[in-house]
Amino acid sequence: MARVHPNMAPAPGAVDKAPANPASAAEGPTTLTVWRKSLLFDCKGFTVFDAVGDLAYRVDSYASETGDEVVLMDAAGRPAFTVRRKRFSLQGEQWLVFAGEETRRPVYAVRRSGRGKTMAYVTACAGAGAGPSYEVEGSYARRSCVVYDGERRAVAEIMPKAVVGTDVFRLVVQPGVGVSLAMAVVVALEQMFSRPSLLRSWST
Repeated sequence: MARVHPNMAPAPGAVDKAPANPASAAEGPTTLTVWRKSLLFDCKGFTVFDAVGDLAYRVDSYASETGDEVVLMDAAGRPAFTVRRKRFSLQGEQWLVFAGEETRRPVYAVRRSGRGKTMAYVTACAGAGAGPSYEVEGSYARRSCVVYDGERRAVAEIMPKAVVGTDVFRLVVQPGVGVSLAMAVVVALEQMFSRPSLLRSWST
């Protein structure tokens, strides 16, 4: 079986840096390997590695939790984004993305779409600044999705990783797009399109 996690511990001094990539952020994309497994006992979640095999992000959701709120953490365990389900939405299923652990003012909303090949819309929330909006197309079940910006440029892509099945896949993020935000969108897609979701209890 292909090796999923070559280096378990963050490299010294790497916790304050963006995930490593062979090319600089100005020259090439950032590639992450996403593993649908928590490294903690009795937890569900994600473990995410950068291009050189160092821990970049993680999500740990205890089995007793409903999964309606999930925290994306960096390698040092600091909250990057909180992804929370919006209740009583008139626009269909939505998940709100908050910066850090602050859950009063969302910065983005990820809304499920039922139109054609479009899976979801990612829009900046009012009061969060004039952030760009995105559209997600493809199939999360097949780990084959493309995120487009408002000018139809592909800015991120979810791709299957050969041999290891759908529990391990790649996330490739183009320069100019927040890598943490892209990973938060992956968390929202997991909640909306996996049945059952890795992180969410569908009995609640």
